[in-house]
Amino acid sequence: MKKSKDQGTIKLRELIAEKDFYKKVLLIAVPIMLQNGITNFVGMLDNIMVGRVGTEQMSGVSIVNQLLFIVMLMLFGATSGAGVIGAQYYGKGDYKGVRDTFRIKLMISAIILVLTVIVLYIFGDDLISMFLHEGSESGDLEATLRYGHDYLMVMLIGQIPLAIEFSYSSTLRESGETALPMKASVAAVFVNLVLNYILIFGKLGAPCLGVVGAAIATVVSRFVQLFIVAGYSHTHLEKNPYFEGTYRGFKVSGAMLGKVIVLALPLMMNETLWSLGVTTQNACLSTRGLAVVAGMNISVTINNVFNIIFIALGDSVAILVGQLFGAGKVEEGKLTAYRIIAFSTVITIVMGTIMFFVGPFFPRIYKTYDEVKALAGSMIKVSAIVMPLGAYLHSTYFAIRAGGKTFVTFLFDSGFMWVIAVPLTFILVRYTTLNAIIVYAIVLSADIVKVIIGTILLKSGIWARSLVDS
Repeated sequence: MKKSKDQGTIKLRELIAEKDFYKKVLLIAVPIMLQNGITNFVGMLDNIMVGRVGTEQMSGVSIVNQLLFIVMLMLFGATSGAGVIGAQYYGKGDYKGVRDTFRIKLMISAIILVLTVIVLYIFGDDLISMFLHEGSESGDLEATLRYGHDYLMVMLIGQIPLAIEFSYSSTLRESGETALPMKASVAAVFVNLVLNYILIFGKLGAPCLGVVGAAIATVVSRFVQLFIVAGYSHTHLEKNPYFEGTYRGFKVSGAMLGKVIVLALPLMMNETLWSLGVTTQNACLSTRGLAVVAGMNISVTINNVFNIIFIALGDSVAILVGQLFGAGKVEEGKLTAYRIIAFSTVITIVMGTIMFFVGPFFPRIYKTYDEVKALAGSMIKVSAIVMPLGAYLHSTYFAIRAGGKTFVTFLFDSGFMWVIAVPLTFILVRYTTLNAIIVYAIVLSADIVKVIIGTILLKSGIWARSLVDS
């Protein structure tokens, strides 16, 4: 018997929408693309600047950023739990609900911030040392640890504005306001870029601070971004009425707090365990030598620039589908998710092709060893080939999450990471003599299994539901 549409089956021609649909999607996605694009492009320039100082400096900064990546994703996961409900409250027109979810974001972020800063301050050197292994002809491990420590101590301050800005920007995006976070990001990256040039290399009479200068520039830029986002949000309440009276009290209903915790905990655990999984994979690969750490740093930096389109489209899935579910339009929400997933995957095939041919030229810009440049070039090609898999999985994750099935996304994301991806990486590194590039390619290709799982979950339709029905 043929399955009905609401059971998950959809015809291929239904994945192609009218022009108005893509205009609506791009209206949300383009500002996010621009924000991420500028941020990642400047991040690449920052990376190149530090890389021009030396390989050890670049590797130390790269390792610390992997540790801070875990903190960032913990904040993202925690705020996303409240955000799932916040987007649906906005779709329902309940501004009090949006305001209360914002308050919960701030409270959860504060707890995460205090705990993670304490851990990194006390155990930072030990965590950096996990990535430092002999095994290549290039690099000074002791110098790398020293540069990493200096960078981390300054960057801990930058976690404060990051946590607060996350709460503001995520709430704005859930209401469809993506332009303001983009403008704030543009201003911040401009400040970051200018200060990096001045402080890393000691220009305009400033001292030459190297990696410490890079950290100071980043911290200052984050405060600039926070002041712009928060300042505009509270001085333009006619556009953002849900921020009115935000700090008059933090009392929220027990029912809402319980609902957010039920959603936020799996998401926070997912983002934490997933980022720990990525970091563990990188630590495994780093046993092949410091050159591999430096090569991965260059590859990931370039990859982030090319990933901006599918990252933004994934955010669009969360926003548009969440709002439709909140308005009770569940079937329309499902079809919207399918169409954006298809759109994202097709576009990424084009982007991956461009990256495959253009990306390997970027490592030549760095002042580093030939071994590192060769490794980075090969890793960029591998990443380009598997990019469409990443696009499909990214949008699928946000589609499933839009309906509040956070435990399902936990199993889909972190479950796969720790049951398949991490053990596979460990086994290949520990028990085979395969070179780092082949191991890297096998590990990334394992996402094919995850694509199959994601497709089954999408077709089941269990993720499509409203969370704010009266």
